[in-house]
Amino acid sequence: MEDSASRRPTTRRRSWCCSFTVPPSSPENLSFSHHRSSYKTHFQQKGDSLSKLTSNSVPSSPQSSKSGLTLMGLIDPRRILSPGRVSPIDQHDSVQEPLRNQPLDVDARPRSRSVSFRANMEKPEPNSCSDLARDEAYDVRLNLKGKNGGILVLELNSGVLAANSELFAGLIADSSENKIYRIEVPEVENLGVFRETIELMFEEDITRKLLKFGVYRALDILEVSASIMFNKGVLSCLKYLEAVPWTEEEEEKLRNLFTRFKFDHATTGEILARLYPHDSVDSERNLARQLVSSITTCSDDNARNELKSMVKGLLCKSAIYEKEQPDVSKNDLHAVCHSCASSLVNLFEEASDAIPHERTAKKQKNRPLIERISRQVDNINWLLEIMLDQQMAEEFVDFWANQAQLLKMHEVASPMIRYELSRVSANLFIAMGMRKLHCHSKARSVLFQAWFGPMLGDFGWLQRCRKGLDVRALEEAMGQTLLTLPLKQQYVLFMEWFRCFSKHGSESPNLSKAFQIWWRRSFLRGSETYAIESR
Repeated sequence: MEDSASRRPTTRRRSWCCSFTVPPSSPENLSFSHHRSSYKTHFQQKGDSLSKLTSNSVPSSPQSSKSGLTLMGLIDPRRILSPGRVSPIDQHDSVQEPLRNQPLDVDARPRSRSVSFRANMEKPEPNSCSDLARDEAYDVRLNLKGKNGGILVLELNSGVLAANSELFAGLIADSSENKIYRIEVPEVENLGVFRETIELMFEEDITRKLLKFGVYRALDILEVSASIMFNKGVLSCLKYLEAVPWTEEEEEKLRNLFTRFKFDHATTGEILARLYPHDSVDSERNLARQLVSSITTCSDDNARNELKSMVKGLLCKSAIYEKEQPDVSKNDLHAVCHSCASSLVNLFEEASDAIPHERTAKKQKNRPLIERISRQVDNINWLLEIMLDQQMAEEFVDFWANQAQLLKMHEVASPMIRYELSRVSANLFIAMGMRKLHCHSKARSVLFQAWFGPMLGDFGWLQRCRKGLDVRALEEAMGQTLLTLPLKQQYVLFMEWFRCFSKHGSESPNLSKAFQIWWRRSFLRGSETYAIESR
């Protein structure tokens, strides 16, 4: 064991470091020895040509996509320029083909690195190709500078670039005396989208390529194509976008593009028809009324509840669908309310046998009377919620306070159906008590004078059949709203409540807190004020 240890060589293992010596063999430098011999000659030739470069700058077109980039074969990713030195690489067969399909995320590279790509054009014969011929084939150096500090260099052919982009054609024409053209594009939002747009210039079927990208990426490419006047790319993007569905985010982005760029109307007519309606203003105004009327006459309960939730969300001012939504007018809502109230009158007449026998026989084929009354009350409360959100419920207070016919029928109707009317009054009291509804003193006085008594009698049924009603909030709101009335009317209503509460107890609303406030305001503070004034 000692002899074998002594025979073991003592050479130190060399590690790879950043130096100018020959690097160890690895998959990254398979052809290093071959290119090292031609490095100086090629660099001198490139140095002579770089001195003739012309710097042209074009405005950038911002993109919003953040996805990575994938090499597609049109761009040769074998030129990587490190800071402080130039590493020209010849087109040689020794470079392995798998390197051309290796994915590369340009946006994820460090800011201090710059990446150079060369367009994939038809390769000349190896025997007749020279460095100068190759430089003439790639005679445009397009420098893209991203907002995040990244740099992307594209080596392209001036003929292909000028034939596809009017903007680049003008820049190249201004520098026609040079053999190599240098064009800079600063402040590029997404380098990958810009490179993909340039790659599409070498594609025969752009639409097929867009199918792999998707709608959101196609919108980014459309933006770049419009900014560099790549007409073929613009037409292909519009053709693709017209044939596919959009999400709301994609639709909003497309709408913004149409406000920033002017496209051919013949090409964009079908897209514009999907973005903007061409109906008259009257039809838009009647749309909301038609929707509301259809819901109130809907016979299926599940469908009616689903449509109520949807339409209320659409018409709500705080909804996410607020952009260019058709407005519902106050007159339209009140017209539907009058229709529902008329239906309630007919139903209560049917309940009191006040209608002819022939009409009653037809009604028997429908659903139970209690269910039909409850449905109409639900419709009125739903309309009231919409009017409260639209801040147009003041007139509804007058409308409900003057329902003399319903009040007369409430006196003779059965308690198990008449309490449905008090559900509407309860929502009005809660809205006023929570300061969501503001109306003048006279309207409040008439409302309490008409519906305060029926509310006291129906409160027990409201507690047992709440149907989403918050009874405690109703008691608090009734007391708060009652205190906004003139003291003389407060005295009459509070005494009516006191007699009802002392007789029925929990079957009546508990307004004791508001009663105490009224007592102090009416007697204690009034006597103090009189004593102060008498001094």
